[in-house]
Amino acid sequence: MTRKERFTHVINWFQENAESSETELHYGNNFQLLIAVILSAQCTDKRVNQITPALFEAFPTPEVLAASSPDEVFEYIKSCSYPNNKAKNLVGMAKRLVDNFNSEIPSTLDELLTIPGVGRKTANVILSVAFDLPAMAVDTHVFRVSNRIGLTDNSKSPLETERELVKHIPEELLSRAHHWLILHGRYVCIARKPKCDICGLKNWCKYYQKEISGRHGQG
Repeated sequence: MTRKERFTHVINWFQENAESSETELHYGNNFQLLIAVILSAQCTDKRVNQITPALFEAFPTPEVLAASSPDEVFEYIKSCSYPNNKAKNLVGMAKRLVDNFNSEIPSTLDELLTIPGVGRKTANVILSVAFDLPAMAVDTHVFRVSNRIGLTDNSKSPLETERELVKHIPEELLSRAHHWLILHGRYVCIARKPKCDICGLKNWCKYYQKEISGRHGQG
């Protein structure tokens, strides 16, 4: 099976079976989405969703958050991973929005990357989720699933994975494909022991085909 054929089958399956996939982070506007995505780095969406209601209420606008201190923010986010760093980044992010972007979330990759706490993955999430732009955010799930299925060929970095996926997935599907792969990695193609028995992609999955041929070889 060629890579192109594999992409075609996988995309078709997701379109038929996971059309409505979207972020599991809870948010009410783009500012809240940016806060949630910054908090979600190396932290579960479930944990972030427990933290954010009180945080959003305490810091409803970039101006209010910019006028606070990392110590104040820390009290609201201390149960998530790396709370000290994230508290500093959230205040820095708000200050940058107020000072440079008229308190609005910018809609270009280059501008987003100037914001504290925003790396390429976070920026791509904002572009795809907030602005429905063709961007592919690569987190640990997307990186793992893409390599396992065979959409990428032993990609060594998130950027390499991103470039391969962008090259093969139609532009109008990119923002959805990001969620397809994340949710598949979160619930089916999990890190330690993928649930191949319930996976709808196994007919086109490089990992599964290798496992099957390995088992037959042993028999």
